[in-house]
Amino acid sequence: MSDGAVECRDVVVRYGDTTAVGGVSLTVPRGRVLALLGHNGAGKTSLLQVCEGFRRADGGCCRVLGLDPIADHDALMPRIGIMLQSGGVYPWATAGEILRLFASFSANPIAPDMLVERLGLHKVVRTRFRRLSGGEQQRLSLAIALVGRPELVFLDEPTAGMDTEARHTTWELIEELRADGVSVLLTTHLLDEAERLADDVVIMRSGVVAATGTPGELTAAAGIDLLEVRANAGLVPDASLAHLKLTETSPGEYAVAGALDTAAIAEVLAWFARAGAQVTAVNTRRRTLEDVYLSLTAGEKAGAKAGEKAKVTR
Repeated sequence: MSDGAVECRDVVVRYGDTTAVGGVSLTVPRGRVLALLGHNGAGKTSLLQVCEGFRRADGGCCRVLGLDPIADHDALMPRIGIMLQSGGVYPWATAGEILRLFASFSANPIAPDMLVERLGLHKVVRTRFRRLSGGEQQRLSLAIALVGRPELVFLDEPTAGMDTEARHTTWELIEELRADGVSVLLTTHLLDEAERLADDVVIMRSGVVAATGTPGELTAAAGIDLLEVRANAGLVPDASLAHLKLTETSPGEYAVAGALDTAAIAEVLAWFARAGAQVTAVNTRRRTLEDVYLSLTAGEKAGAKAGEKAKVTR
């Protein structure tokens, strides 16, 4: 294995006769953010549990910061931070007590007061955990994950339940972690969050990897979603453009949809030229990470089989 912060090779996780993870390989390079995406039931949580040392893989292997998450659990835990969606703390303790307790486990913690202020927890520092709102619990869980100055952070739905301001603060913190050389493995259902934060993306479908690459690679491979052309009004497409959908959306404004690779775009512009049109503007809309994700995971909840793969190579 290479020197990545997380190295999974052909990891398999089974629950009885059900295979939750069917031979997944991924790498989180040091100092980068990897977003692990997929519908509920795709196998993300099971894979994270293997990486975090909470369960042993039924096949394959996983190394975290060069260590075995099970055999080297005690040596590994002080070097990583884990943010869970819920649980893991005493509900009757106050937010301040909980954060100070976790800080005491580290030899060189971040000052709890700094995290309290940064994450907007100062008003609830004396509030018992069970009385915190969902968003406040999420912010406290993030503070717990970061207070020990980890080399690697696992973030499971880090902004779930947060308001807009807290979400943007969390995004800024994650970007600062990366700038400081901290590695981050996060799961999220917010595709704009993944597109903004992730250096690398792994999309899981039914326990296997459906696609992997940078956000730019995935969206570039998906191609252009729409071509918009401004030209003379009233043009009518002929049979040469029958394989594309050209619509005049308003006088002189045309939208073209279909398989829009470079050759198709050139073909459309050549048609405008043959029609004697004066083209004054051309715009393209590239597919977003959300478009890619939806196309790869379409039908999964209806029982798509785990053997279907579509990998984007670098």
